[in-house]
Amino acid sequence: MTEKEKMLAGLPYQAWDDELVILRENAKLLCHQFNHLAPNETAKRHTILSNLLNIKGQFHIEANFFCDYGENIYVGDNFYSNHNLVILDVCQVSFGNNVMLGPNVMIATASHPLDPVARRATEFGKPISIGNDVWIGGNVSVLAGVSIGDNSVIGAGSVVTKDITGNGVYAGNPCKFIKSI
Repeated sequence: MTEKEKMLAGLPYQAWDDELVILRENAKLLCHQFNHLAPNETAKRHTILSNLLNIKGQFHIEANFFCDYGENIYVGDNFYSNHNLVILDVCQVSFGNNVMLGPNVMIATASHPLDPVARRATEFGKPISIGNDVWIGGNVSVLAGVSIGDNSVIGAGSVVTKDITGNGVYAGNPCKFIKSI
């Protein structure tokens, strides 16, 4: 099993594997190119992101945008992200349709062993799934392995550590149910 196959399967893997380094460097080069385009260069911005991510429909991502690989990110129709989106996509990240992200959102499938010796050599990840009609406020962190259900609103500054069932407003650190929609 290659390190990439281990990574995508959520198993411990070595992040400095040559294949993974090349894939990350390519993604970071495309992010760099995207982030340095003028705001009115919409066609060029869309072309770069369409080559980097798996996009199904209409989308708009404001600069700055950063990701690890890009190829593990799946974006549904009518997607919007405000400035400074960071996606650590060592495992799959999927967004449904009609998803909006506020500024400074961090979505991290990546994690590390608690044991310090193991942490020196490997890392691992867990996929993240975000449903349809989800609004994630500014400065939200979504951690590895989390699913956010349809029709959810995640309040600004929240840290999502566990699954969100949907059809409600959730907020806090850790993020918890506030009220139904």
